[in-house]
Amino acid sequence: MPFWPARRLPSPRPVVPRPTRPCAVVSSLLAVSLALASCDTLRSATGLPSGAARPQSGEVVASPTPEAKKPGLSATVPPAAEPAAPGAPPFTAELPQDQPVKVALLLPLSGRLAKLGKAMSDAAQMAMFDLADRRFELMPIDDKGTPGGAADAAKQAAANGAQLILGPLLASSVRAVVPIAASANVPVVAFSSDRNVAQPGVYIIGFTPEAEVQRVISYATLKGLNRFAALVPDNLYGSAIADALRKSAAASGGAVVRIESYDPDTQDFSALMRKLTGASDAPAGDAQPSMAMLPPLPAFDALLLAEGGPQLRAMAASLAAFGIRSPGVQLLGTGKWDEPGLGSETALVGAWYAAPPPSLREEFDVRYKRAFGQPPPRLATLAYDATALAAVLARGPERTPFSPAHLTDPNGFFGRDGLFRLTVDGVVDRRLAILRVERNGVDVIDEAPRSFAAGS
Repeated sequence: MPFWPARRLPSPRPVVPRPTRPCAVVSSLLAVSLALASCDTLRSATGLPSGAARPQSGEVVASPTPEAKKPGLSATVPPAAEPAAPGAPPFTAELPQDQPVKVALLLPLSGRLAKLGKAMSDAAQMAMFDLADRRFELMPIDDKGTPGGAADAAKQAAANGAQLILGPLLASSVRAVVPIAASANVPVVAFSSDRNVAQPGVYIIGFTPEAEVQRVISYATLKGLNRFAALVPDNLYGSAIADALRKSAAASGGAVVRIESYDPDTQDFSALMRKLTGASDAPAGDAQPSMAMLPPLPAFDALLLAEGGPQLRAMAASLAAFGIRSPGVQLLGTGKWDEPGLGSETALVGAWYAAPPPSLREEFDVRYKRAFGQPPPRLATLAYDATALAAVLARGPERTPFSPAHLTDPNGFFGRDGLFRLTVDGVVDRRLAILRVERNGVDVIDEAPRSFAAGS
């Protein structure tokens, strides 16, 4: 499957000749580079100028048309394709010329999640400009962020001939879409991170907490840490983190010595810290416990914090007040830590967490902000990668580009969030890096594996 130079989206939709100049040819079954490092692609322009009107729900977004070639991306990506030999003939496999490839995009374009949904829709269009050919048709449909709205959107997608459904975002909405998509024989690539909604034909592409925990615990044990504790919210997410910690520690030869849960709405974590450490209560009027009140070093050498945002910062500050901070006790995190500015909380400096490699996303963030005037939300790259995956598969000669065999290529794909693949049971498999929090950002201290080969 070749990669053609990136295109921009025109308005109105034209009919244009098929491109005839490949910039790379994928050899054997190596991973397709959705990051476009091996192709001539857009560097600064996204193809959608700032302020451009977004498509309305159900409106078909036209396929791209050729424009001037732009410099390639500067991000470094594992090589996924070999350059075409000089003078090699263009890719000439016959495509069904008049048969569009229709892909529905189910997102909350109204309701409480409308801002996020619209941003993800913008990111999906960026991927389309970068990778789609003229037959590719994207159909954004408002699922309203509700199960009922998602069911209606799925029915609309099936009625309009969608061959693939991207989305929805919420697990409850995915459950509502599943029977409708199954009856229409349409596969689903959802943005959820809930493994419970994944099944054959229903793939999740979100960041699963289980994979993040497994990666950081595995790395910690390699560094000699083997006694783990965790602070987790008392909800489904916290339960998933706790279960993943137990399994990952056991698989790596470590032990879980303590797990404490807390109300997800907690703002003051001092009581939780006293419970965790066994410290006595501070005298009335004391803002912080004195050293005499602090217990000996706790019976764990690594502490996993399943929190993010302001609550994570408050938790870390409270931990430091009770004498728990890196490097004495190594703090570990989950994907909720994958946000800018963590180093502003000094208690988190030196902590580790697992996340996709940041370099490709940084370039995406620059392009997105230039086009839309604001930074993208963290989940925007999910929409980019899912749409890029669909666009790349749709460009091949196959009349069923979204078959299980194509969607679950065991070699995977390189996206804005690094190397990933969809598995036959529907769960995404990602290759994650280990990041260390620094005062002015993060450092990658253990690179993400560059393939899915055993031992990589």
